[in-house]
Amino acid sequence: MQIKPIKTEKDYKTALARLEIIFDAKPNSPEGDELEILGILIDKYEGEQYPIDFPDPIEAIKFRMEQMGYSQSDLAKMVGLKSRASEILNKKRKLTLEMIRQLHQALNIPTGVLIQNY
Repeated sequence: MQIKPIKTEKDYKTALARLEIIFDAKPNSPEGDELEILGILIDKYEGEQYPIDFPDPIEAIKFRMEQMGYSQSDLAKMVGLKSRASEILNKKRKLTLEMIRQLHQALNIPTGVLIQNY
């Protein structure tokens, strides 16, 4: 395959088909190099055509709490009060900068997710 920029959906599908054929290519071989370059081009096209938005900040907090087995009481320890934790989870109170820092550190949620409007 002659490598060229992926500009259309047809180009994208052609690149995916070729990627599937050479997927097991050995590194540092001509096909291995082609595989690496195709991967970069496909990733760039997908990032432009199918962007993935950040999740809702509160949903991200709830999801991460569930993953870590945390309760609302655990969240209250991070943000100060149990009533405050309830207000946050019910979207009745906005996150402050200090809360964002605490949640980022305790739950490992990217600050870019936590600072969004909701």
